[in-house]
Amino acid sequence: MRIALAGVHKRYDAFPALRGIDLCIASGQLLVVLGPSGAGKTTLLRVLAGLDSPDSGSILFGARDAAAMNLRERRVGLVSQHYALFPHLNVFENVAFGLRARARRERPAPADLRRRVDDLLRRVQIADLRDRLPSQISGGQMQRVALARALAIEPSVLLFDEPFGALDAKVRRELRGWLRQMHDQTGYTTVLVTHDQEEALELADRVLVMREGRIVQDGSPDAVYTNPADAFVFDFLGRSNRLDGHVRGGSFHPDGGIVTLPCGGVADGPACLYARPHDMALTTEAGLIAQVTLVQRRAGRHVLTLTLPQQSDRLEVDFGSQDATAVPVVGETVCVLPVRYRVFADGA
Repeated sequence: MRIALAGVHKRYDAFPALRGIDLCIASGQLLVVLGPSGAGKTTLLRVLAGLDSPDSGSILFGARDAAAMNLRERRVGLVSQHYALFPHLNVFENVAFGLRARARRERPAPADLRRRVDDLLRRVQIADLRDRLPSQISGGQMQRVALARALAIEPSVLLFDEPFGALDAKVRRELRGWLRQMHDQTGYTTVLVTHDQEEALELADRVLVMREGRIVQDGSPDAVYTNPADAFVFDFLGRSNRLDGHVRGGSFHPDGGIVTLPCGGVADGPACLYARPHDMALTTEAGLIAQVTLVQRRAGRHVLTLTLPQQSDRLEVDFGSQDATAVPVVGETVCVLPVRYRVFADGA
């Protein structure tokens, strides 16, 4: 199912939740919508699902105007982080619910219904749980039940609203890989909303970054991460460092530093430099003078927290040496330079 939105606006009282959304989602694509709280992600999902109506603009499902389609005709499978399973029904009956609720003429015969539900339970790898109640299975297993229930109605599109938000980190990682594999097998057009940057970059064919009801960047995970459209996207997508300063004659001059860094194409004036912790390097040559204020051990690396004179933000530097004697200690003075970075004029 191809979905197209044009000029979609949605307001709740005085709050503009969506501001002129133009978007085409290709058939079979896995689109992840990313953004902070209040960005408009869930509102976008709700207008796609038909749970809310836009104040203006159009939504097409294929060639059909979604405004003229009821919820049954849209055939949307919606999966939320709260699962919304019926506590008194076992796993099999939760998955079968949408099929049993169909009009009699559309309802599968009992034997076909059993066959379809059992096939879905096998596909999501919970066939052995068919007779258990939701209270008797884990959160990760309940999420699989919720997905099987959404798939049972043979949806035209799958919508996920923060589907892994209630799960612990290990289960989230396992389910992300499983969901990506499931999507590749089924080919459903899928929209997943999250505020988890790692989740978005791992799962998506395409990432949509939203802020204050608008789309601020739209592209592949690699493109959005390596070439952010503005300072907000850079800072939001993963760990980042910020240096305040100004640009003069194509060079960035950090506040309190004696080094300059080339930044062609940025207008003269106040600016900020952004760099990832893994793109910062300690140097014995000219660099930014900093003091180590914290050393943390992480898997395969150490993370240094540095303070710099005349900079309000601290820097994080990934230090990969396995030699413990080479790791700077708290209180030590070091020189640091960004190896890869972006410079944005103030307000960009």
